[in-house]
Amino acid sequence: MQFPERFSSLPDYAFPRLRKLLDPHKPGAEPIAMTIGEPRHPMPDFVGQVLADNVAGFGVYPPNDGTPELLAAIAGWLKRRYGVDLGEERLMVLNGTREGLFNAAVALCPEVKGGRKPVVLMPNPFYQVYAVAALAMGAEPVYVPATAATGFLPDYAALPKDVLDRVAIAYLCSPANPQGAIASRDYLAGLLRLAETHDFRVFSDECYSEIWRDAPPPGALEVAAEIGADPERIFVFHSLSKRSNLPGLRSGFVAGGAQGIARIRQLRAFAGAPLPLPVQKVSERAWADEAHVAANLALYQEKFRIADEVFAGVQGFSNPEGGFFLWLPVEDGEEAALKLWTQTGVRVLPGAYLSREAGGQNPGKGYIRVAMVAPRDEMQRGLIRLRDCIYG
Repeated sequence: MQFPERFSSLPDYAFPRLRKLLDPHKPGAEPIAMTIGEPRHPMPDFVGQVLADNVAGFGVYPPNDGTPELLAAIAGWLKRRYGVDLGEERLMVLNGTREGLFNAAVALCPEVKGGRKPVVLMPNPFYQVYAVAALAMGAEPVYVPATAATGFLPDYAALPKDVLDRVAIAYLCSPANPQGAIASRDYLAGLLRLAETHDFRVFSDECYSEIWRDAPPPGALEVAAEIGADPERIFVFHSLSKRSNLPGLRSGFVAGGAQGIARIRQLRAFAGAPLPLPVQKVSERAWADEAHVAANLALYQEKFRIADEVFAGVQGFSNPEGGFFLWLPVEDGEEAALKLWTQTGVRVLPGAYLSREAGGQNPGKGYIRVAMVAPRDEMQRGLIRLRDCIYG
């Protein structure tokens, strides 16, 4: 039996790789998990009651694109948060944003660009679904370094014109996973103008938008509106996983130009999995409520302060602008992760597992990613163990 070659170059996913690295060894102390970005703060207290009130909805097929009430709640949040007015024809509910980040490429990436193989740009390191989406479409993934030298954001404008003219889609994550960098208004405006010049779409992954250190991150939709960009150039992706501590709800949305959303909706009608009605009801309530979001943000901002205290004086330490990961410099990420596990029981992710070798270098090799999602005291213990083991 033959198998497709397009995914043959994929490494094992990050967490199976981590298990192969660490699980043959015993932890050096009581384990503290700081690997996966799974929020562990309390979920909103209304979730159980809304589910119970709408449990009969599991007995019917849900609407493909989202209920009118849920789409209205999302539109209301976008207006409050970013000052943009979008009709429901520019929105679609997602079964988790990973679905949307993949399927939007399937729906919108052309087979050729100017008679040549299309290119999909992505920061390096990056959320791994970006690469799989590019490969699935037969496009060429181009991994653009997002390092300290570029402010941990990709410098797409520095690419050769020949490459830029082949670009069909450029992925961006702000706040960035894993580095926590935030794209400024100027950066976003420059990227949208670059997309106009070279005729490509921007897919802006903004799932960490409500977790920030000093100020709310700007969104690509509001910048697009400010500069009068073509709505078909920009598609943004948001989630309740981090904002509302509901990763298991698998609920998010995509917003963009009406023509592009129509194509994404059409693909979903043939091959997608719409959210069950009770889940849509919970999502409607969550997008309409800000009290639980403010409480969640306060917990993360306290964690930023703890990290500042623990790593005060550590050379190379930089607290993130947003998101909930620390991106810590080490000699070698795999060696550091193994040392931490066997000596302290702290479990972290080597940065190389989130990036690809490009130009002979893997920009994640000299880093570890540390998720600040555990309860406050547990997280603090983990950071102190890490500091003393790696930087002591």
